[in-house]
Amino acid sequence: MTALRVVELILAGVFFVGGARSFWVWSRRSIDSDDIRDQVWFALYRTGRIGLWFSVGVIFLFSGLSDLEGRALADEFQDRRWYLMVPLLLAVMQFVGGYLLGRSADKRPGTGAGGTTPEGPA
Repeated sequence: MTALRVVELILAGVFFVGGARSFWVWSRRSIDSDDIRDQVWFALYRTGRIGLWFSVGVIFLFSGLSDLEGRALADEFQDRRWYLMVPLLLAVMQFVGGYLLGRSADKRPGTGAGGTTPEGPA
């Protein structure tokens, strides 16, 4: 096993541990809104955030476990190039979920432009 393979497997492990930690942290956070749209946007955001860690880890794992090198590895990866869309879609999900959550927070009653509420500063 070459040093590069070891580095790839270590990186895959780091991303999987990061994904597990992200799952642990984000599964315990809730949103303070009863609006179903906010719940959906928050779920979209969390899914993108957690899944992105695992999807990048799979890329490193695939490369680290493959016995092929050079052009043969590139040719084998060509058959799985569709997988590159998975991290991209998860990143888009996270961005869209966060953006829509921010926009819905601006529309909630009781929050002004200065970040104040009727009870005082936020």
